[in-house]
Amino acid sequence: MVTLFYDGHCPLCMKEISVLQRYNTAQQLTLVDIHSDEFETLYPQISKEAADRLLHAILNNGQLVTGLDANVAVWQAVGKHKWLRVLRWPFIRWFADRGYLLFAKHRHKISYWLTGQERCDACTKDSCPPRYPK
Repeated sequence: MVTLFYDGHCPLCMKEISVLQRYNTAQQLTLVDIHSDEFETLYPQISKEAADRLLHAILNNGQLVTGLDANVAVWQAVGKHKWLRVLRWPFIRWFADRGYLLFAKHRHKISYWLTGQERCDACTKDSCPPRYPK
């Protein structure tokens, strides 16, 4: 069992969460929106600010992993995208981590470029509601 903490206000993140939910047929993944009312009460050990900067996940052994380590663990938990392990190989890891950090820092801008939405304030059914750009 892996618990993933994600940004429920990020349109791209929500698209990935929707895919993860479909693949989570064996219930090996728990998904927690860091903006939910229960987050800080149920997971006081996870900083909301840190989890908003980059993915956080708790593995079945209790270990906290972040960034691409969290992303790879989540996809392994649902049995998909096994090729992502390549991103953890020593030489590739350095470059992949920098790329991930750049993406994470600018994910809302990237979301806007790709989806027309920078943020979604109230998400329903794990997808952002339609919103018109201002």
